[in-house]
Amino acid sequence: MTLLLLGLVLFLGVHSARLLADPLRTSLIGTLSPNGYKGLYSLLSLAGLVLIVYGYAEARSAPLALYAPPVWTRHLAALLTIPAFILLAAVYVPGTRIKARVGHPMVLGVKTWAVAHLISNGTLHDVLLFGGFLAWSVLLYIASRKRDRLAGTVYVTGPVSRDLIAVAIGLVAWAAFAFWLHGALIGVRPFGR
Repeated sequence: MTLLLLGLVLFLGVHSARLLADPLRTSLIGTLSPNGYKGLYSLLSLAGLVLIVYGYAEARSAPLALYAPPVWTRHLAALLTIPAFILLAAVYVPGTRIKARVGHPMVLGVKTWAVAHLISNGTLHDVLLFGGFLAWSVLLYIASRKRDRLAGTVYVTGPVSRDLIAVAIGLVAWAAFAFWLHGALIGVRPFGR
């Protein structure tokens, strides 16, 4: 559990630099250059992710149940991850109305993913992982939307076809993950055995 906690603190801490320590972040960018800062950011993020993966795998070998979710929550989780994947796709398709409406689709997608997994998993390591990401995404989303309002940020939209592309990419990615990659990478098959 220690590796999982260290990984969460490192990964989410690095991804909260602008929120929690913007003067330090600005100073590091000035000292290291923008590319140097991005390199350090990437290296620390990767280290945090590796610790999360190993810590989560280690914790799964000796799970501590906190609650027993009903079976139907797995189906609800599968449904909730569909908009999470669509939001994630909207990040990479420029000019979507989705991004213009929600402002930060990546963070909102992480929040949706975390909620989906919290309602369908009841062990301590699940609560730490998904609860940590949920708390982080809620705080970051609120702060990011406030920053957008103060800056007067307006997201430019293109034709509705861009939203259709984001939805199509999100659905394909969701299907690939739900029916194949989740089982292959995580060891849990959301559908079937």
